[in-house]
Amino acid sequence: MENIEQKLISRINEHAAPIRIMHVCGTHERTISKYAIRDIISKDVQLLSGPGCPVCVTPAEDIDFAISLAKSGKVIASFGDMMRVPGTRGSLFDARSDGYDIRMVYSIDDAVKIAKDNPTLDIVFFGIGFETTAPANAAALLREVPENFSMLTSHKLMPPAMEILTEDTIVDGFLAPGHVSTIIGTYPYNSVSERGFPIVVTGFEVLDVLLGIAMVQNQIESGRSCVENAYSRCVNVEGNLKAQEMMYLVFKKIDSKWRGIGMIEKSGLALKKEFEQFDAVNVYADIYEKAQHEKKVSDIDNNQNEMWEGCICAEILTARAQPAQCPLFGKRCSPKNPVGPCMVSLEGTCYNWYKYTHNKGI
Repeated sequence: MENIEQKLISRINEHAAPIRIMHVCGTHERTISKYAIRDIISKDVQLLSGPGCPVCVTPAEDIDFAISLAKSGKVIASFGDMMRVPGTRGSLFDARSDGYDIRMVYSIDDAVKIAKDNPTLDIVFFGIGFETTAPANAAALLREVPENFSMLTSHKLMPPAMEILTEDTIVDGFLAPGHVSTIIGTYPYNSVSERGFPIVVTGFEVLDVLLGIAMVQNQIESGRSCVENAYSRCVNVEGNLKAQEMMYLVFKKIDSKWRGIGMIEKSGLALKKEFEQFDAVNVYADIYEKAQHEKKVSDIDNNQNEMWEGCICAEILTARAQPAQCPLFGKRCSPKNPVGPCMVSLEGTCYNWYKYTHNKGI
């Protein structure tokens, strides 16, 4: 007797028609690549990888500012994946190799502890990520933090990016990210589905992904576009209201630049005025202005120039290309020696393609 996964595969293949489904979650890409889901469903059903990797979409100018802070004597603390993502003048890891004080942490609380334990040092936490990490960072600032602590904020909000991705109509529907949706719920995606794009919130097991594909497929077949929840064991309509409350006590929505995409209206978070004493851009305004000037002088004024020559991460982040189409993929660019941001993180599309498909010659 067929198990549920086999039934879903059969259902997807029997009803296959040319459709393009985009996910915007690095964990979804890992599941799809690791379990070769693209190989077991019809080629007519294309699974596209969008900007679901938080370190991949962090703009180079934020990395450059963090490096400038380190070179001015500040201690930079951030997540491990962020260390190797290239800015326009190298990565945080390169700066650490040059002797600057850059430390890997697992949470903002680790960075706060460093500040408390070292009152004579200025500690800057480089905070990145989507709606999943922002509430924890907000909660930390709502607790007592030392005067020598500040945060460089590069948080992104997913629904506005999904709206932008519908403008070029390269997709027919979306698998919405489960982790993000546990915080924001399902209702913020309504603005995308109202544009005529089916959305299914789903989890990260193979069964979750297959179910999500089948549900998007079913909406398209029936001429519907709405938000459906295939991850009800973790996600509800409203989301985590307490987390949202903390997030917006501390942060405000701003227009924000996404690497590989550009400026997206109301897609980022910045610290509110009440917390400006912890805002690294405000605390170290002179260093920030100098870094911005250096950016202009070096003429890094568009998305393409944020990537190394030959790197097509901008196209990969927006599903206009696949990793195998990059001339650097598996050659000059690999997880051990990443050229572009998509090869750095466990959630990066290039990283997952390299790890799970490269040896198959795909």
